[in-house]
Formats: sequence, C-alpha cells, structure tokens
Amino acid sequence: MLLPGAKSFAQSGEYVSYTPYSIFGIGNLEQQGSPYNIGMGGVGIASRNNRYLNLRNPAAITARDTLSVMMDFSVKNNNTVFSQNSATGRVNSANNSTNIGSMAFAFPIWRSLTSAVGITPYSSGGYSYRTKETDPEIIGRIGNISYYDYGQGSFYKLFAAVAGNPVKNLAIGAEGGFIFGNYDKYFTQVFTKTGVNSAQDSYKLHLNSWTAKFGAQYERPVGKKTKLGIGVTYALGTRLNGTMIYTHQSAGSAETVDITPADTTFLGSLSASKSVRLGSELGLGISLNRDEKLRLELDCLLSDWRSTRIDKTPGFAISDSDNSFTAGLCGSLRAGIEYTPDRYSIRSRIKRASYRVGTYYNNEYYKVAGNEINSFGITFGTTIPVYVKGLMNGVNIGADLGQRGSLSGGLVRERYFRLSVGVNLHDVWFIKPRYE
Repeated sequence: MLLPGAKSFAQSGEYVSYTPYSIFGIGNLEQQGSPYNIGMGGVGIASRNNRYLNLRNPAAITARDTLSVMMDFSVKNNNTVFSQNSATGRVNSANNSTNIGSMAFAFPIWRSLTSAVGITPYSSGGYSYRTKETDPEIIGRIGNISYYDYGQGSFYKLFAAVAGNPVKNLAIGAEGGFIFGNYDKYFTQVFTKTGVNSAQDSYKLHLNSWTAKFGAQYERPVGKKTKLGIGVTYALGTRLNGTMIYTHQSAGSAETVDITPADTTFLGSLSASKSVRLGSELGLGISLNRDEKLRLELDCLLSDWRSTRIDKTPGFAISDSDNSFTAGLCGSLRAGIEYTPDRYSIRSRIKRASYRVGTYYNNEYYKVAGNEINSFGITFGTTIPVYVKGLMNGVNIGADLGQRGSLSGGLVRERYFRLSVGVNLHDVWFIKPRYE
C-alpha cells in the first residue's frame, strides 16, 4: 500500500499500463474518447461535429449525415517518469507502454435515428513495489524482511448506443455497456531469518458490470454564423459482479496453504448492503461554434464513489484494515479550442486540417493517506485530412503533457507524455441510384 514514506517503487517494461496508484480500487480510470477529444483537453459533452465520432455523449452520434457511416479506431502510447522522496534521497524511474485505444462504428437506423457500437478501455493497472523493513524492533525480533508487491490487469467496456432528434435542435441518446476484465494483485513478504517462512497473499479479481449512460444536447444559432451548444450526461453507478479469489501461501518447510472455500469471495452473492459498485457520474458541457472554423468547449464532471464500498473490501482496499485508501467524490474541469482555417479548401491540405489545444484539471476517485491525488495538463491535437471518397476522412493525433501526484507526504509524482493516434473514416451508404 502507498503510505507516506513507507515504500519506494520499481517498474518493468512488461506492463501494458503502469502507475503506482493503480494498486487501489480497479486501477487507473481511462480517459474516454478518441484523439479528437484528447487533443481538446478531453471535452465533448456538448460537441456536435459531423466529421468525428464523439463518444463522450451518446446523443452526439446524431451529428452526422443521415446516410453516412462512420468508424473510429485509435492506439495510444504512455511515457511516464516517476519520482518519490525517500530517506536515502529521491527515487526516479520511468515506463513506456503502448496499448489499443477505442474502436467504434456508427450507422443510421431510420431517418434521424442513429446507432453506434464499439469497445473502449475502462481502467488499467500495473504496479511493482520493492522495499525493506526499517523498524528496528521488528528486525530485532524477526530479522530482515523484504516486501514485493506487484499486479497487473485491465478492464474494457463493450457498448451500444442509440440516439435521435425528437425535436429541432435537440438530440437525446442512451448507451448500454458491459464492463469486463481481470486484475491480479500479489503481496509478498520474504524473511531472511532461518525457520521463518516467506508468505504471499494474492487477490485475483474477475469482474464484470452492466452499465448505462444517458445524454442530451441542444444547439441553436445565436447569430448568423455562431451556434451555442449545451450538453449533459449521466452514467449510472452500477454493481460489480464476478469473483474475487483470495489466496494465502507460505514457502518453506511448512505446508503451503491451498485455496479453500473460505478463501474465495463471490462478489455476485454478496448482499446489497455489502456489494461493491462503480461510481455514478454527472457531466455538463457548453460549446460555441463559429462558422465551422472556431470551436470552443468547456466540460465539468462530478463522480461519486463514496458509497461504492470499493475502499472497504479486501482486494480493492488491499486489506480490511487498510485506511490509506478512501474513496470519495472526484471531479474534472476541461477546456478546449479547435481551429480549422478552411474546411473546404481544395488546394491546401494545411488549411483543411484542424488544430486543437486544451487543458484539464482532475482529482482521482480516492485519497491516499488523506491526500487528494490530482492531475493537470495541457493537450494538443490535429486532424490531417485524407482524401478517400470525400473530405471527411482523416488521421487524428492527440497529445497530453501532464502531471499527477506530488512529492509531498511520501507520495509518487508522475510526469507523463501520452500520445494517441487514430483514424476516422466516413462513407455514405444506402444510396439508391436513379437513372434518367
């Protein structure tokens, strides 16, 4: 567990995703959206842009030609430098990882009714801690002790959304999702004293959850060339199902303690008062679109994890006596700008390209030893148009330069550069040819 001044850390390049803070809960919650959203600070709740598939609000998939089919696919790369103060000085480490981002496909159903399906990362984790016991009283009684904690896992969300325009300027949508994945956590104690066996506790989490998200957008002209948009989303807090297998093993002359029914906890069979849940989320957004050249957006999100019991259940909270990890309210404030010189330019690809910049401030869904874990950063992005059957295809690039955590209180500071690259494809189907 990450206690102030208690442990240093190490890492290995084998992890698909690595962050010391992912030891808590279900790991690091992934930022939803494509490189289009990431390049503008992660906004998108109020965004209505018929050239990109916006997954931040299920109502946004109606912003498209009624006969068009759209697809979005992306990959992402994380480069992070970690720092932590210790009794012997500052500890530094680094990690690089690459993983698949989101993949989505949107298509018309009937008139203004639109549907979308896809898969996107929900959370990820990877950590590795190594440290030695420093308490002289414990060392005097038992001898030297080395601790090695490590884990890895990921969760993904399959989703299907449907949206429509019931009245002019208004779009509403609903999204159903299925979250699934595994997360294995290991906590090892190695004793050097003869006659004392080393021990390992492990938690194997095999989890799934049905989720739902609802959204609405309203956009109307406020001048000859300007449109004002307002968006809202709400994601339900839903129950986690699956199994969590706890195993305690000892290595040495004593017999290994095998898994018994008492070591296994089935989350799906827990009573409602003891069930583990995912937090609900409310999002509000506002956008201003000037003649398809200049777009400004601002998003605010609030998520409630206080009653999820994720900080009260061993395997998520490391142990039932772990008070260093507490779940609570988390929030995010995001802003972004997009500029396109001339979307319909025939001669200049540079003028047809879109350029984005954004910023954000987040605080995580947990506290560590009473400390809030915050992150902030600036983002950049662009869409390079690719002429394939029209002007709406392109390569999207989103970059995020930021920091999470701090060096105070024995916490870990992460400074990262994240790069997302994707393609958005657009085509018109269901055209009935007519000959004179």
